[in-house]
Amino acid sequence: MAASIVVFGSLNMDLMVRVARAPRAGETLRGLGFLTNPGGKGANQAVACARQGAKVAMVGCVGDDDFGAALRHALASDGVDVSNVRSVAGSTGVAVVMVDAEGENRITLVPGANELLKAGTEALAGQFLLLQCEVPMAEVVMAARCMHAQGAVVVMNPAPVCQLPDELWSLVDIIVMNEIEAGELADLPVTDPANAAIAALSIRKRGPSTAIVTLGSQGIVLADDEGCRHFPAMEVQVVDTTAAGDTFIGAMCAARAAGASMDAAVMRGIQAAAICVTRSGAQASIPYLHELVEP
Repeated sequence: MAASIVVFGSLNMDLMVRVARAPRAGETLRGLGFLTNPGGKGANQAVACARQGAKVAMVGCVGDDDFGAALRHALASDGVDVSNVRSVAGSTGVAVVMVDAEGENRITLVPGANELLKAGTEALAGQFLLLQCEVPMAEVVMAARCMHAQGAVVVMNPAPVCQLPDELWSLVDIIVMNEIEAGELADLPVTDPANAAIAALSIRKRGPSTAIVTLGSQGIVLADDEGCRHFPAMEVQVVDTTAAGDTFIGAMCAARAAGASMDAAVMRGIQAAAICVTRSGAQASIPYLHELVEP
């Protein structure tokens, strides 16, 4: 697989409903709109990398249904290598996404075929490996073990939030978390750049050389061998935050794969995520390289 970035993770079809607000228990509300959109944290990150100019391969699993075919086609149309996206009997993963008037989302995930993903060593070769927690953790560890041994940079996005196995901590080079994930892993509340920095420094001690905490409108906190620093967010009108974190990760990794410094890569990710949140949907909202302004 001749790719600079391998993404090992989930593919889901997002079923998105726009609402003025989230309904209360037992309440029925009229929705403001509905659309289906290719998604899944793994696939979103693969698309984000590809649209930023990286050569990307996806390793994933879909069902033998219309959603699975559509997801493979969507990735291929963005130039992602889908030769290791396996089709199995049963249902493709689905995410039901509710987006309110402030652009905040609430997501219910049904993993489907993602639970059958296997880490075949013959499919894993690249400069970077991107991982998440929407597929079986044992396979995530296996993929990390394989590519770490080959000298790849292993990037972990612990989402949906979960505790990581001890072995995985020793294999991860870069960990990217939102405030909820960072708070869970560091066992402290993360609400602003100050306590995000404390969490990032704490998490670095567990193995990763670089810890990044995304804070939405409060920007990004980065901790690495050069110290801890804060990058402000760009001010934009938020429409939908779906895939913002995936967009940041993809753009950041694509920049690193192209030789950018860590700080420049973070700034590239911030730009891409800022564009993403001004649009609706998951992959539909992810920007292309030409839409970004060089810093």
